[in-house]
Amino acid sequence: MKLYSWNVNGIRAVITKGELQKFIDKYDPDVLCMQETKAKPDQVEIDLPAYKQYWNSADKAGYSGTAIFSKTEPLSVINGFTDDIAKKHGLAGDSYGDPNKEGRVLSAEFPDFWVVTVYTPNSKGDLSRLKLRHEQWDPAFLEHVQHLEKSKPVLFCGDLNVAHTEDDLSNPKPNVGKHGFTDEERAGFDTFAAAGYVDTFRKFTQGNGHYSWWTHWANARARNIGWRIDYWMASKSIADRIKSAEIHADQMGSDHCPVSIEL
Repeated sequence: MKLYSWNVNGIRAVITKGELQKFIDKYDPDVLCMQETKAKPDQVEIDLPAYKQYWNSADKAGYSGTAIFSKTEPLSVINGFTDDIAKKHGLAGDSYGDPNKEGRVLSAEFPDFWVVTVYTPNSKGDLSRLKLRHEQWDPAFLEHVQHLEKSKPVLFCGDLNVAHTEDDLSNPKPNVGKHGFTDEERAGFDTFAAAGYVDTFRKFTQGNGHYSWWTHWANARARNIGWRIDYWMASKSIADRIKSAEIHADQMGSDHCPVSIEL
């Protein structure tokens, strides 16, 4: 079973460029998780009859959003967090809006596991959303996946908006303390690891030079000056079933590239 995750940075643009169809034709995913769809399903003309489509779109037009396309119909699908988890962690919004209404989490239950796609809030260049990210979002998301894990293992993926270690970005030293590489964001990832979730890519590949996002500036992608901020994380109980984990840097269409695992 092949599972892919891709921050498409606007699904309509990826379709218009012809890159989504190229991606489907080349990789033929069984499950495709997307982030930053920036659309509601009725705004998208898409011809993928082999896939069931599930969307969690932001209330705000053209913003955020997640989706799961699957060849197998899930047993159940959950949009966002439960009200109890959102309330417990005080996720009522900030000056940017309510993260519960930004379509950032979508969970699909399959016979042997859950698949969760997440578009983690960006802490912003001035770190104005770091407090929400560190003190509210990351704990709420961890509680969400741990709640799902009570019933079966969890595979969660997406744009976590953090490079975990110095090997996960090409220029770590000048980026220490900047958004995406703050102590707080990295500690949030540490908490996932401490809870038993395995960074699947690092099961197979060590070292730097493996990135999933590149700025548009200074020809960064061609020079591979990037960040690894897109992940597949696995419950420890299912991690041994993962045969491979890859980054597909040759797939164009977005400033992110797809990342995948195979069970």
